Amino acid sequence: MKLKLATAALAIGASFMGFGAMAETIGIAMPTKSSARWISDGNSMVEQFKAAGYDTDLQYAEDDIPNQLAQIENMITKGVDVLVIAAIDGTTLSNALENAAAADIRVVAYDRLIRDSGNVDYYATFDNFKVGVLQATSLVDGLKARFPDVKPWNVELFGGSPDDNNAYFFYDGAMSVLQPLIDDGSIVIGSGQTGMDKVGTLRWDGAVAQSRMDNLLSANYTDKQVQGVLSPYDGLSIGILSSLKGVGYGSGDLAMPIVTGQDAEVPSVKSILAEEQYSTIFKDTRELARVTVGMVDALLKGSEPEINDTETYDNGVKVVPSYLLEPVTVDASNWESVLIDLGYYTADQVK
Repeated sequence: MKLKLATAALAIGASFMGFGAMAETIGIAMPTKSSARWISDGNSMVEQFKAAGYDTDLQYAEDDIPNQLAQIENMITKGVDVLVIAAIDGTTLSNALENAAAADIRVVAYDRLIRDSGNVDYYATFDNFKVGVLQATSLVDGLKARFPDVKPWNVELFGGSPDDNNAYFFYDGAMSVLQPLIDDGSIVIGSGQTGMDKVGTLRWDGAVAQSRMDNLLSANYTDKQVQGVLSPYDGLSIGILSSLKGVGYGSGDLAMPIVTGQDAEVPSVKSILAEEQYSTIFKDTRELARVTVGMVDALLKGSEPEINDTETYDNGVKVVPSYLLEPVTVDASNWESVLIDLGYYTADQVK
C-alpha cells in the first residue's frame, strides 16, 4: 500500500513539474522606439515567439549605446536562452557577446550585422545591397518620368548612419546603379559630396538630414534646380522633403525632386500619395520576425537554422551565416497591392 502511494505521489509530482516547467526566454534588444519600423519589429517578434511557446524580454535602448549594452548584460545575467540583437552600433558589442558565450547563450543578429565578434551565430536580414539597387533604380525611373527633357540631372546623395553596417550596403547598392550615370554625365552631384564619409547621417536622424539639405540647397542651388535626392530611409526623406518644400519645391515652377526612402513608414506612404516622396522600399517585418523565430527555435532544438547566404556578411572575424529576405519597391502605382492587400496596413492608416 505504501509503495503504491509513494509511486502515485511521484507520478503526481512529475506531472506538476512538467505542467509548471518554465518556458525558455528570448532576450530581444531593439535600438529605438523613435522609428515606427522598430516598434513593428518588436511587436512581431513577441507575438510570434509567444505563438511558438517562448517567453520574451523585449528592450528598447532609444539609440543610446551604453543603455543597449546595459540591457544586453542584464539579459545575460537574468539567464535568457538566446539573444536577438538589432544593434545601435554593431562594433560595440564584442565584450557583451563574450559574456553571452561564456553563459552558453546563442546570438542572432537582427537586421543589422554585429561586427568584430566571433560570437554571432546567425544573421537575419533583408538583401541590403538590393535595397540600394532598388532605391537607385526607382530614382532613375522617376527622373526619366518627371524630368525627361532635363540633362544632366542634378542629384544629391544621403547615406545612413556610419555605425550601421547596413548603411554601406544600401549606399554601395545604390552607387552600382548611379555611378555609371555619373561617369557618363547623365547625373551630376551638384555639391560634389559622395562617399559615406561625407553623406552619412549619424543615427538616421531626420533633423540632421533636413539641416544638411538646407545647406546643400543654399550652397549649390541658388541658380539651378535639384532633380533628385537619394535618401536611404523614410525618416531622412521626410526631413529632406521639409527642406525642399521650405524653399518652394513642389509649387509654382519648381517641380518636386525625386526623393527615395525605405521602410514604408506611414508618413512616407502618405507623402507618396500626396505626390511628394516618390518611392520607398518595403521590408515586411512580419517575415523577418518569422525567419528569426525559426532560427531561434532551431538553435534551441539542436537543429540547423535555415539560411540562404554564406558569403556576403563578413563581420571582421567570421562570415556570419545569414538568411536574406527580398525587399520590394513601393510607389504610387503599387502601394495598395503591397501594403494594404497584404494586411501590413489598413487603408484608414494611410489616408
